[in-house]
Amino acid sequence: MGAITVSIQYGKRYVQRYYRCMGKLKMYSPVERCGNKGWSANKLEALVWAKLEEYLGNPELILSELEKQGKKILHFEIGDSCFDTPQAVIQETIKSLIEKETHYANSTGIDELKEAIAKATQEEYGFFPDLEQILVMPANAIIDFVIRCVCDQDDEVIIPDPGFPTYASVLNYTGVRAVPVWPGRTEIEGGITRRTKLIIINSPSNPTGKVMSEGEIAAIYNRATENNSFLLADEVYSKIIYDSVHFSPAQFDRCLKRVILLKSFSKLYSMPGFRLGYVIGPKELIEKMGLLFQTIFSCMPVFIQKAGIKALGEDTGDSINYYRECRDMIAEGLNEIKSIFCPWPQGAFYVFPEIKGTGLTSKQFADKMLREAGVAVLPGSDFGKNGEGYVRLCYATKKENIEEALKQMKKIL
Repeated sequence: MGAITVSIQYGKRYVQRYYRCMGKLKMYSPVERCGNKGWSANKLEALVWAKLEEYLGNPELILSELEKQGKKILHFEIGDSCFDTPQAVIQETIKSLIEKETHYANSTGIDELKEAIAKATQEEYGFFPDLEQILVMPANAIIDFVIRCVCDQDDEVIIPDPGFPTYASVLNYTGVRAVPVWPGRTEIEGGITRRTKLIIINSPSNPTGKVMSEGEIAAIYNRATENNSFLLADEVYSKIIYDSVHFSPAQFDRCLKRVILLKSFSKLYSMPGFRLGYVIGPKELIEKMGLLFQTIFSCMPVFIQKAGIKALGEDTGDSINYYRECRDMIAEGLNEIKSIFCPWPQGAFYVFPEIKGTGLTSKQFADKMLREAGVAVLPGSDFGKNGEGYVRLCYATKKENIEEALKQMKKIL
């Protein structure tokens, strides 16, 4: 069987043969194994990479396979923090388990957590929502539930492009029409029609780190109100702000009529594995979403909710200051690399540099960085058509990883 004609079912053997050919396992040289075909090592690598993608099917599996083969990867593709979950939150979780709080609970969330959420909302947004306006559930699922409970299939939903991929995915499988627009006031207002049932905004933004101004938010809120459209404010990163001030449409109507506020514990409190979030919105909508959540999930575990109560009292100032330092380091370093331009994000913990000057597509650039530099980034095209020509890097990591990644990228470019 020839090295290049291996079928997909022999993918793992093919990957191993690739590493042998490239000298990774020091078993066969390119000449010994592949030279008889007349291909250079670079050409062989490109062809094997294509087969590897075909066999494994998605980037996460590719990364896993490469690491199993001993390749060191610097991870900037995952939106996760280098900080551990606060010890007090872990201890509260353990305490709840020891106290056998492992049974069913109110499907909309325990009152203690909802009261803590209402208090936190008062402190951040200036209003105290009724407990009937609050539903405790995983943050990603909120996007799905809002769309299902608000929209019919002939409705339109405006989503940011580039934007968090879940927005488009949910609209795709529910059959509701997505209207992707550049996440600016003019573009959003221009996308509104009589069929627009929902507008999704995300500030600070994943993937760009952009923070919308009070004027932009006010204009979009007013236009949504005039059009009788709902406005979903995805504010997962609302407290991870550097050089700007966060403003929310929730401050206009207190989530009583048109605004739906999405929040998460994952990013700010380094709790992604807890899958805990909450939504604040009009009572009628929250009631409908609550019934759907009860049908599918029954309830969130009490011990997870107790962890959320403890987290809301945690001081996150040190982690945000650290993210600011990492932002400065990576943005400055990327702007020193030829053919890359990196805007300085105002919030969240991502940079979204433009890589058009390299002559590569977003995917080609990401593949090149992974193969040659050992740096994992996400193609901007993963975030929508407007993301082509960009890549996303999460800088909530160790500073030595940022230094090493910049060093390796400079070598390649």
